[in-house]
Amino acid sequence: MPEAHPDHQPAAGPEQGTSPDRPSPAERTPADGEAACFPAPGDSDEPTPASHGEPDEPARNSAGEPGEPAGHGDSRAPVPSGATSPGRSRRWLLPAVLASVGLLALAAVGVTVARSGPVAQWHDGGADGQSAVEPPPAVLAVADVNAPEPAAAGVRAALDPLVNSAALGDRVNVSVTDVATGAILYDQGAADGTVPASVTKLVTAATVLAARDPGHRIPTRAVAGAAPGEVVLIGGGDPTLAVDGTGFYPGAARLDELAAQVKTALGGVAPTRVVVDSSLYSGPVHEPGWDDDILSEGYGAAITALMTDGARSDLEQAKRDHDDGRHAAKRVKEPDLHAGAAFAQLLGVPTGAVERGTAPEAGADATAGAPGSELGVVESLPMVRLVDIMISDSDNVVAEVLARQVALARGQPASFSGAAESMRAVAGELGLPVAALTLADGSGLSRANRISPSLLTDLVRLAADGSRPELATLFGGLPVAAWSGTLTKRYTDVAAQAGAGMVRAKTGTLTGVHAIAGLVTTADGRLLAFAVLTDRAPDDGLTAARVALDRITAALAACGCR
Repeated sequence: MPEAHPDHQPAAGPEQGTSPDRPSPAERTPADGEAACFPAPGDSDEPTPASHGEPDEPARNSAGEPGEPAGHGDSRAPVPSGATSPGRSRRWLLPAVLASVGLLALAAVGVTVARSGPVAQWHDGGADGQSAVEPPPAVLAVADVNAPEPAAAGVRAALDPLVNSAALGDRVNVSVTDVATGAILYDQGAADGTVPASVTKLVTAATVLAARDPGHRIPTRAVAGAAPGEVVLIGGGDPTLAVDGTGFYPGAARLDELAAQVKTALGGVAPTRVVVDSSLYSGPVHEPGWDDDILSEGYGAAITALMTDGARSDLEQAKRDHDDGRHAAKRVKEPDLHAGAAFAQLLGVPTGAVERGTAPEAGADATAGAPGSELGVVESLPMVRLVDIMISDSDNVVAEVLARQVALARGQPASFSGAAESMRAVAGELGLPVAALTLADGSGLSRANRISPSLLTDLVRLAADGSRPELATLFGGLPVAAWSGTLTKRYTDVAAQAGAGMVRAKTGTLTGVHAIAGLVTTADGRLLAFAVLTDRAPDDGLTAARVALDRITAALAACGCR
């Protein structure tokens, strides 16, 4: 279920080809004074822990984060200065560069803010002629690299009583570091591998941005088959591919446009058969370590190289549920054949004439229309946009596909195991501490995953220090405390309100597992990276555990800790 659902949007122009109430990020520019960096309030695509009778909690299953109601009423924390109101926010609009704890915060630690720089180019609309969105104004308290640095003793005094909360169980691993200097301010089991749940997506994001050019687009191709009239649809791994302009992901590549290219390329030859080639991926389509209800409750899907709309089966219902704050969705059992059937209808081919197969090799001297020759191609949104969707929505299907992009970039099998091994290798090349890193998937749904808090804080620092500018795009999708995503309705406890608007973080939840990792600005204006992970919390203590995590990060926001 997406981690940040959009409010209803104004209708896109008829030429846009997007859902009427959900404009494409490439097609929408912010109004004067409107911040372009926040996703609208919403909820998680992480599956939710089984209901344990906690009052006022939404229904949940055994493995992730609960959905929140769509309406937020007057109980919201004040909107941060410079940010849009919930009614005007644009969930699907990505930032040009930075949406962290204020632009100046990241600029102070080395991130270059420049519209003409490479990050702006990565967000460029490209062939459609759309330009990059201007960098947004600072939207939270601006961190100051010259602010007094907290002392480790002060941080420990503030956090020790909170970290030892019974609500978090008997194994709570924590890392807090100063973003500008890298000084370790708190270390409790910081090097210990811990079940991370959905904060795994931070590692997926960093590794795919490092392995692929951030402007990389995933192609979906059609080539001529072995027999006249046969069309082979080749999946390249784009999970956002749409059938037409009413797709779930605005701005996505479209099969109807590919079908039009095919018809033109074939000339007077009528298509007679569609062959679906999803052979790019290998291995099982479900990760063996996923809880039983991941698929039945609609939080995951069969991961195939060809799919439309994240394998959602009832698109209109999924969009209604998404906008109402209910983000689990029924998924088709065979996403590749489902996409092939839709493509066949667009070509006028009977759905009974759709089968799996592989594309013929095109000879070096192949003429147009010869077996294997290209009939058309459409491309996904740029990689940075897909990463933003994955983080802001906590989209599990997008996460698994991006993990496979790391494997493909490394020349490894595009499977769960190939992706996991490749992600670990790239993380090591980034200089992250991988001794305690174990990965089984890219979404965090597997309980076999282990990530240390220190790896997460090192990752956040690396993304912010300017040495790897492509990683700075990580910050655009991170939810903001008491404002967006999985943090929309958190930080309302009196002891946690200091974190509202000051914390930006990725959350993760499985039954007995609770995690949060990201950035916080202290009362003195210092920017800190933090990660708090517990994997032995009481199974029936979801609300208490979340409040405990909120209080820990709010304590960092409230103190100078000197």
